[in-house]
Amino acid sequence: MNTTDNRSRDTGRHDVIVLGAGMAGGALASVLARNGVRVLVIDAGVHPRFAVGESTIPYTSSMIKLIATRYGVPEITPLASFRGIQRKISPMSGRKQHFGFVYHREGKPQDPSQANQLSIPGWHSTESHLFRQDTDAYLYHLAIGYGAQGRLATRVQDIETGPDGVVVRSDQGEEFHGAYLVDGSGFRSPVAERFGLREEPTRARHHSRSLFTHMVGVKPFDDCEAGGGHQQPNPWHHGTLHHVFDGGWLWVIPFDNHEGAVSTLCSVGLTVDERVFPKPDDVPPQEEFETFLARFPQIAEQFTRARAVRPWVGTGRLQYSATRTVGERYCLTAHAAGFIDALYSRGLNNTFEVVNALAWRLIEASRDGDWSTERFAPVDRLQQDLFDVHDDLVYSSFVGFRDYGLWNAVSRVWKSISVMPALALDRAARIFRETGDDQVLRDLEQSDPAGLPAPVNRDLCALLTFTRELCQRVEAGEVTPGDAAPRILERVGNTPAIPPAFDLANPDNRFFESTPDLMQQASEWGRSESPEHIRSVFGH
Repeated sequence: MNTTDNRSRDTGRHDVIVLGAGMAGGALASVLARNGVRVLVIDAGVHPRFAVGESTIPYTSSMIKLIATRYGVPEITPLASFRGIQRKISPMSGRKQHFGFVYHREGKPQDPSQANQLSIPGWHSTESHLFRQDTDAYLYHLAIGYGAQGRLATRVQDIETGPDGVVVRSDQGEEFHGAYLVDGSGFRSPVAERFGLREEPTRARHHSRSLFTHMVGVKPFDDCEAGGGHQQPNPWHHGTLHHVFDGGWLWVIPFDNHEGAVSTLCSVGLTVDERVFPKPDDVPPQEEFETFLARFPQIAEQFTRARAVRPWVGTGRLQYSATRTVGERYCLTAHAAGFIDALYSRGLNNTFEVVNALAWRLIEASRDGDWSTERFAPVDRLQQDLFDVHDDLVYSSFVGFRDYGLWNAVSRVWKSISVMPALALDRAARIFRETGDDQVLRDLEQSDPAGLPAPVNRDLCALLTFTRELCQRVEAGEVTPGDAAPRILERVGNTPAIPPAFDLANPDNRFFESTPDLMQQASEWGRSESPEHIRSVFGH
């Protein structure tokens, strides 16, 4: 039987209909089908297909492993490590050992002292640059293998929801019936369109648009003249490289950066504030990219011999949001719910966070028949808070891009929000594996605000709000970047949830590496000297 389109079995009523066969839809459908839920996955496209959002982060990988254990789907586990992906899913993916940032000023040579890196410790894990057409197809086929039904190349034309369930109609006149509808299809969400859920205008403070493609022949920045004088712990080519500048950033995500690499591809994208860099009329994205490179010759050296292997994609403003993500018999998730920016690779992070929170509710509803909006309301709160956290973080970063000192300070806020929540999640996951007590994981969802896990959420959200409000004052011309930077660093140093050993308030500590010795120092502080509400992260 063709595992990508088992329409001959599509009879009767489904428990859950999932729109979208990407990462969100495939992962959720796999979990649900594995746990006895009758699932139908509908997508207008087919596999394989191009997608960006390739870079993973430690929190995402920890969440993937947790989902695999919590819901009994071990086949998801390989997604959580570079070696697992290489062996089980796709040799076309790349390795990620760091987040790297190189700061540029137009018309001036790159200063090697204006670079930052957050290393991902090899003793803990190695993250990945996902070749999405392979990983997305893997999850979809996994769902089908567990018994989900699939309807690819099927475009949704109409949706009805009510007290008794859901009806989805295709443009070919087919009808699909279910008890609940999950829309993970993306910006052009049929559910958002049907029920007028797009927030107009979006509440997002951040502004950006993007152009991107896959290329071959991209030169490692380490081999470029501007990259030769840097002293960062990991080569730039071994991770996700961000060239940052006033008004935006450019990503370089290689798939060929490891021994035995099969792929020669590199994901490349330019993201800019559309108010600073208005989208030109009648200029193709590739031409716009080349014009940008002419303004930054030290970035351009990476692309001297580079060639696109697929057409460039150019967007308008990327940011959109939903007035609500949960309603009667439906839930928007992933990019159907909203989007901010690819900066910091939080898109997949949010995707799996919501899959984890939504799945157990759907499983229980399929068993007890309670599909009430109230049962799923916490998922809306989670998604809205995740959106706002990401917006505050990226908005502050783009304001920081105006001046290296300010960006250097804002980057410490991002590092805090990257490291501490991962520690909190790992602690809860260890307890769950040891005890099997699902309440430990449900308690994580009780954090307020819900965009970061308890118990670090309140301290970190207060730090982020302080940073965003100060950056708003910088944008308004009320505070200079030079005055704002030390105030942010001081606040970082005074944030209770951040171990002093991390030294994040030190502006000269530009390369953060979680060595075993550093983490031991942080653990000792956490067990004996940290505030009482933080000690559970470190074992008490």
